[in-house]
Amino acid sequence: MELSIDTASELASVALSQEGALVAECTWRCRRNHSVELLPSVDRLLVQASADRASLSAVFVSTGPGMYTGLRVGIATAMGLARALGLPLVGVGRLELEAYAHSAFPGTVVAVHRAGRGELAWASYAGGPWREVEPAQLSKPEELPRRLTGPVLVVGEVDEMLREALAGLPNVVVAAPSASIRRAGTLAALGYERMSSGAVSEPALLRPVYLRPPAIGPQEER
Repeated sequence: MELSIDTASELASVALSQEGALVAECTWRCRRNHSVELLPSVDRLLVQASADRASLSAVFVSTGPGMYTGLRVGIATAMGLARALGLPLVGVGRLELEAYAHSAFPGTVVAVHRAGRGELAWASYAGGPWREVEPAQLSKPEELPRRLTGPVLVVGEVDEMLREALAGLPNVVVAAPSASIRRAGTLAALGYERMSSGAVSEPALLRPVYLRPPAIGPQEER
């Protein structure tokens, strides 16, 4: 049984899967309480599935970009479990997870999220086979429409400013907010696919993805 952990934002999600197929999942508004709420949520999910940590066969984790503290807690937890239990570990980017849930779209899927300082983090993907088209990067909301050539589906954290910038563009569709909720079940499916192809990370070497240096330093964080 595989454990998937996504703590890249205030919306946290964990899942258990069997060969990538969802067994149990919990997604909740964690805000900034990842260090307090993550492991108890994992343990509750294991109880729900009548399993324990010894039942785990792999760990999948979202590597960001996203919230500094949340990413660090999720990745550190995944690394610790993988090393302690001798399990394979697979890291998958947050933007790819947001896009992969829409992999059946017949065009380009652009995943976005707010990155602070008036900027968006975004990347684009396409199927047939699934691949990255544009790597994760930062842009101003008004710049993104100029980079899009349809058909395009925009998913993730689409605020009013971006929605207005995209309004009226031909061949550009914005996913409904309810369809853009990032779930660990998606990480379970993509993580298992990556593991099956041999894309396994050395736990000690896995690092979070940041598109800019964290605003908080060690002194401030303490």
